[in-house]
Amino acid sequence: MNEAAAVTFETQDIVIDEVFPHAPETIWKTLTNGELMGRWIMPPTGFEAVEGKHFTFQTTPAGAWDGTIRCQVLDVRPNERFAYSWKGGDEGNVGYGSRLDTVVTWTLEKVDNGTRLRLVHSGFVMPKNASALSNMSNGWPKVLSRLGAIAEEEN
Repeated sequence: MNEAAAVTFETQDIVIDEVFPHAPETIWKTLTNGELMGRWIMPPTGFEAVEGKHFTFQTTPAGAWDGTIRCQVLDVRPNERFAYSWKGGDEGNVGYGSRLDTVVTWTLEKVDNGTRLRLVHSGFVMPKNASALSNMSNGWPKVLSRLGAIAEEEN
């Protein structure tokens, strides 16, 4: 009898909720315009807010990883929801640059004083992605701060 061993991995997510004093349309434009995106996160290559569209970001390489973050747009609901895959790293790396296969989801909700923006970066496999989880848990709040500043300029 040949039984396959069931292997389960714990995953963790980064979740950030923030309210911006701007209409959902302003936040949406800031999230989904490639030029603006390049100002609050990283300049994307080949980006369009179209389901199925592949695009990349380039960051600092590490070990066997060339620093390319490969993304694919998964969900586009104007002024409501925007999601894309976020894949990078290399199986041969430990710590920064280890294999990462996650999803970034932005949800917008109109509230009395503007727009509640919820970021969920999901799928960090532990302990393999502990370094990425730590780095990005510290990085995403800074990114949202820059996003808010760009939205202010666009308002």
